[in-house]
Amino acid sequence: MKTNSDNKVQQRLIDAAMQCFLDDEYHRVTTRQIAAVADTNVSMIRYYFGNKEGLYEEMIRSILQPLLDVLESSLLSSTEGFADYFRIYYRTMRENPRFPTLVLKVLALNHGPGKRFIHQLLERGRQRGKDKIEQLKKAGLIGAEVDADAVRIAFVSLAMMPMLIKPVFEVQMDREMDDEFLEQLALLNGRLFTAGLLPIKER
Repeated sequence: MKTNSDNKVQQRLIDAAMQCFLDDEYHRVTTRQIAAVADTNVSMIRYYFGNKEGLYEEMIRSILQPLLDVLESSLLSSTEGFADYFRIYYRTMRENPRFPTLVLKVLALNHGPGKRFIHQLLERGRQRGKDKIEQLKKAGLIGAEVDADAVRIAFVSLAMMPMLIKPVFEVQMDREMDDEFLEQLALLNGRLFTAGLLPIKER
């Protein structure tokens, strides 16, 4: 049974791994280095994660899993839930501001062994999302012509881009994309999604 202390050590290792893998290429990062940043010893990595790759995968899973879990919940039982989903996404990435950059490094630049693993998680999300779209279609809440993959790509574009280049947007706007701003962005994108997915006769 995991104790509070176990959870704290695991989280420190996950946070340290994020920092180390962003600062350098995967093969150059050592478990000793990660353990030092986490203020623990290497044996804790072996104990909790097996090895460096296990820690790397758990780091990615710990952030993406809650977003995938939403697709199995009742949140998206109506199109009104899209605003809430954007809100959850922005909050998750605000709590893990460097994560979008890490995903980009893995998928676009092929850094680290996580490409296969991230693809597996994304494919799981794709299937769950497709099931949700079909349910919404059957309920008559979105148009029969709506393509589930197009919805997924549109969502990822609206959700990921603001967080990926957040520093650039903040400089341009001369303001911080704080919780209040992201709340407004989530509501706006939720309304855009809701309107765009309606059956054509209702638009």
